[in-house]
Amino acid sequence: MKSTVFTGMATALVTPMTADGIDYEAMGRFIDFQIESGINALVVMGTTGENATIEYEDQEKVIRFTVERVAGRVPVIAGTGTNNTDHVLSNTCRACQAGADAVLVVTPYYNKATQNGLIKFFTTIADASSVPVILYNVPGRTGVNLLPGTVAVLAEHPNIVAVKEATGNVAQMIEIQTLCGDKIDIYSGEDALTVPMMAMGAAGTISVLSNVIPKECVEMTDACLRGDFKTAAGMQCRFMGLINALFSEVNPIPAKAAVSAMGFGQEHIRLPLTPMEDDHRAVLFEKMRQLGVRV
Repeated sequence: MKSTVFTGMATALVTPMTADGIDYEAMGRFIDFQIESGINALVVMGTTGENATIEYEDQEKVIRFTVERVAGRVPVIAGTGTNNTDHVLSNTCRACQAGADAVLVVTPYYNKATQNGLIKFFTTIADASSVPVILYNVPGRTGVNLLPGTVAVLAEHPNIVAVKEATGNVAQMIEIQTLCGDKIDIYSGEDALTVPMMAMGAAGTISVLSNVIPKECVEMTDACLRGDFKTAAGMQCRFMGLINALFSEVNPIPAKAAVSAMGFGQEHIRLPLTPMEDDHRAVLFEKMRQLGVRV
């Protein structure tokens, strides 16, 4: 039986920045806020963390800083995926050396590998990693779908322990569950589908929403884990306005605006992403205020 990296709610962390680089002071406070709010795990240097525009050496520094700040309080999962296999191997090695508890590896974007290519790619990474590997399937960004049958093959690898399923297709998640059983954990990669996917057996979610309301998000997944899906469904519905606002522009633009408004660093986001548009920002802040978040 493989070990589970986490159950419940993990935050895909925003990376606070200034024009000069990473804002480690704000990031440290933000990490503490997340853990004090009860979050079950932290994902650093994922899509929400703007890893695509952060140099590999700085990514390693952010991972190491996060591990040291967390100090074992929750698991730290490092995003190490790119569309260059050698880079992924190097990133993964550095994340392991920095003390990450697991790595999150996205399907190679733009290359549009075949399913056989994806099997070979993830197997190569898992063979080289000294920590558990979580597959990340987000075809809306990468242009390739990691199919359930492919996940089932990869689930046989002793070091591939979970998949972050972000297709938005609950039927695909159910097929993965059917084919894999307890050979692999499934995490929702869609905040709007946390409760439906956990009702079908997902172990939790890797969330953008929990950057903003971590305590409430944990309460929702805790309700799922104890089988109280009526309570969890009510919370999922109550959060939908904020979820929609957080995805009114491409992630992480709204999340960066929200976290900055909460006092965790500047709203500095790197090109080609640009600051949130005023009309979307007004809606986002209103939805935050409705849930008791001060902005």
